[in-house]
Amino acid sequence: MRLPLLFMSLLAFTLDQAVAANSTAPWHPDLGNGSYQNPVLFADYSDPDVVRAGNDFWLVSSSFNHTPGLPILHSRDLVNWTLVNHALPEQIPVDHFSVPRHGEGVWAPSIRFHGGKFWIFYPDPDFGIYVVTAPDPRRPWSAPVLVKPGRGLIDPCPLWDDDGKVYLIHGWARSRSGKNNQITLNELSANATHVLDGDGRVIVDENTSGRGWTTLEGPKFYKRDGIYWIFAPVGGVTGGSQAVYRAKEIRGPYEARIVLAQGKTSVNGPHQGGWVDTPAGEDWFIHFQDRGPFGRVVHLEPMAWRDGWPVMGTGVETGAAVGEPVLSYRKPAVPPPAPTEPATSDEFDSPPLGLQWQWQANPRPDFLSLSARPGSLRLACLPAPSARGLYNAPNLLLQKFPAPAFSGTTTLSFAAAADGDEAGLIVFGYSYAWIGLRKTAAGLRLVQMTNKDANKDGAEIETAALEAPAETVQLRVAVAPDGRCRFAYSVDGISFTNLGAEFQSTVGRWVGATFGVFASAAPAPGTAENPVGAKSGPSAIAAGKSGHADFDWFHVAPVIP
Repeated sequence: MRLPLLFMSLLAFTLDQAVAANSTAPWHPDLGNGSYQNPVLFADYSDPDVVRAGNDFWLVSSSFNHTPGLPILHSRDLVNWTLVNHALPEQIPVDHFSVPRHGEGVWAPSIRFHGGKFWIFYPDPDFGIYVVTAPDPRRPWSAPVLVKPGRGLIDPCPLWDDDGKVYLIHGWARSRSGKNNQITLNELSANATHVLDGDGRVIVDENTSGRGWTTLEGPKFYKRDGIYWIFAPVGGVTGGSQAVYRAKEIRGPYEARIVLAQGKTSVNGPHQGGWVDTPAGEDWFIHFQDRGPFGRVVHLEPMAWRDGWPVMGTGVETGAAVGEPVLSYRKPAVPPPAPTEPATSDEFDSPPLGLQWQWQANPRPDFLSLSARPGSLRLACLPAPSARGLYNAPNLLLQKFPAPAFSGTTTLSFAAAADGDEAGLIVFGYSYAWIGLRKTAAGLRLVQMTNKDANKDGAEIETAALEAPAETVQLRVAVAPDGRCRFAYSVDGISFTNLGAEFQSTVGRWVGATFGVFASAAPAPGTAENPVGAKSGPSAIAAGKSGHADFDWFHVAPVIP
């Protein structure tokens, strides 16, 4: 017997508070009583897609300009997820992504299992659609192969048909191609590495359908009982819904309906994800919800088939053709694994760097060391790209916001070499702020710096400063449910003192806010202001002239009132 949804929602909230009080994990989707709460991933794993192979579920998401890219998550029950790999250790073209390209790079990918190996098709809207493969998602993936070159090609998904032919559908980005609201079909070669029919054929066009739907994107392609299915969102990220299309022939005509919408819930824009089944034959749907600075978090919806169409969310219980997202629900009928969440904290005990960390661009060897001071992360004070701040610095080491409220704390030991060297704890987005140590002509200072509208050429301003109490300090940021951040410091690790004003975190280009650590130096002499970014000069570390920052650990914890 299934518990009523309202009762389960209240139970979820109560149990989550109890679990949080006894754990350092910032978010718990598994309630420990056979049910779960949404989101199952309270982090910016946007545009998720999922596939099952045997008893294992695998999820991929967009990563845009962040490197490594194409995160791979694993689960045994669709609720408890672990980040296990990245399919792209660096982005290509390598030189192009050696500097931050905000909002470029990996857009919505798809993952499939076919012929004994895993396939990820991903788009770069400036270069085309790529494919990478691996027999084991935890192991290194193949080098990307450009399947279909072109600008504005986004959101690809393959389908291996019953007759052995391979097809690919994709959407369009108006910003690059001048068109959108269409889904194009291509036939691929037998090895799925290149298209056979040039530009392909438009099989769904919401510009001419008469339905009045806009922003058709993110299609996922399936075949069930001889019928072709396209699951695709419409209406936009913040206010859209999930649509489903079906046709008896692969080229159409396709009929469509909305199957999941916000309704009376707080879950806005419930769309863009993937359908997956369990070994027991249950159906589930993974999708995202836009949560502003917290990013596009991942929800799990029950799904069933009624009268030839899928129903989702509350529609599974009520029979409504248009379901609403569930706040909590019984877990999938699979053997329950031990509760897990993607890693957030890091002790920096040994290489490699934790999978939760990403750079703003392809990293270089001189960015960091995990062996220079064993048990610590060492970041080099490399020249900033601009005197205006760090917005286009490639060497910011960042991770996603992991919960609706949390804190991040680290220990910084600073060895500055020149005036202008600085290091600290940063919250990053279109606007950013940081707390840390800076070497000045007047001595070492503990500062809070803010850059409002950094994406619009804003400049850093000092919002608080005092004489540094020591060269080793603990730094903390506490993030509230509305994204407001409060910075603090400590010299004993027990008593923390707030520094500076609250900072309102913001989104970045297609991503939520991130937080992490950095080290920087004054811009190299002659560095021009560069809106795209600039490479640092010759390695100062190699010459033994660079300052550096050692971070002993980085701890993420829930904020308990």
